[in-house]
Amino acid sequence: MLEQRYPSVPELVASARALAAYRPGLCVLREVGLSRAGRPLHLLSVGHARRAVLVVAGAHANEPTGGSTLLALAHRVLREPPLRAGTSWHFLLCADPDGASLHVTPAPRSLLDYHLGFFRPAGPEQPEWSPSVLPPDRLPPETRALTGVIDTLRPYLQVTLHGTELGGSWVQLTRDVPGLAEPFGKSAAQFHIPVETGASDAAGWPVSGPGVRVMPEPGSGPAYPSLPDDARHSTWYHAHRYGGMTAVVEVPMWASDLVDDPAPHPAPAAAIRRLAHRLLRDAREVELVLADALPRLHGADGPLLRAAKWGLGLVPGLAADWIHTPPADTTMAYVGSVDAFGRRLPLRAAAMLLRVLREADDRAAPGLERLVTVWSEAFAERFGARWVPLEHQVEHQSRTVVATALGARGV
Repeated sequence: MLEQRYPSVPELVASARALAAYRPGLCVLREVGLSRAGRPLHLLSVGHARRAVLVVAGAHANEPTGGSTLLALAHRVLREPPLRAGTSWHFLLCADPDGASLHVTPAPRSLLDYHLGFFRPAGPEQPEWSPSVLPPDRLPPETRALTGVIDTLRPYLQVTLHGTELGGSWVQLTRDVPGLAEPFGKSAAQFHIPVETGASDAAGWPVSGPGVRVMPEPGSGPAYPSLPDDARHSTWYHAHRYGGMTAVVEVPMWASDLVDDPAPHPAPAAAIRRLAHRLLRDAREVELVLADALPRLHGADGPLLRAAKWGLGLVPGLAADWIHTPPADTTMAYVGSVDAFGRRLPLRAAAMLLRVLREADDRAAPGLERLVTVWSEAFAERFGARWVPLEHQVEHQSRTVVATALGARGV
């Protein structure tokens, strides 16, 4: 199915270094910090104007499109002088190089293939999210490097490039950019990418336009009170201290029309309660495997196992939110997004635990691999997954970044 592949962090750095050598008067590549494992974090800067846009890739290891998008944007900014008029562009090549080294599906052929190499760190180890769950003196060095770049550049716009394995495209804003929904929607339509109009990640947030949500003001209650991370305490809001804002641009690897249906659901509360019970059941299956295997793992506590445990720990509270809280949205799209979210949590935990068990040659690995296979295939079948060509993912994300940068100049 795929001839395309996502570049590794060393490949991104090599491409950025070649670009800086090609246009040394405009471009510079420099190190801005080190990861927990000592890997360098690189920033590619294009232009010298004080007014700045910062683009961040690789905040989540399992969302690989951003690296390709970032390089495409850098080339576009060099090709199109109007984009540099009074504005410098800065590209953080990968916010979490340690995480990127552990997610090992550069060219996934299917959702199963994607999950067999899956890694996404526990929340406290994610560079953008750690400030929402950790005190300032315990923030990881990747977070401090990112906030240090923001402190230096004081960007009027930070754009962080995210994605999903299956679903649609949407944008989250910390401050509204009026009119953004139109170019965003036109771009998505051209590439046959669904617009995720009811994204559970943005449940209850104000709507600026189809697929464009504005994060609520501090003090408003979250749609899912049990989740420990709050976007309003993440690095997304760090730019606000300098009058800036952040846009989060999401794009799918596989598309599904189930998240792009604005029709009202006939019984959303009952449907979400059923999804909550399925979530609890699926998580329990993984927990039983984990409990059985832990004594044989002899105290192992690597990033894969920590992340699996952290994901499973979110399940009871989230299921209770779904059961006891009225739906934040009542559309077919929202119920579809909740369905996908409920499948992701236990599947991701199972996939990461499977990698741990395989490494240990544990007897529970074959059974867990069968479960990951069944769940991955059911996910793809239920949502009618269709691959979005990598060049379409990149072009749509790039166009949305440029439209946001132009629109945010007057915000």
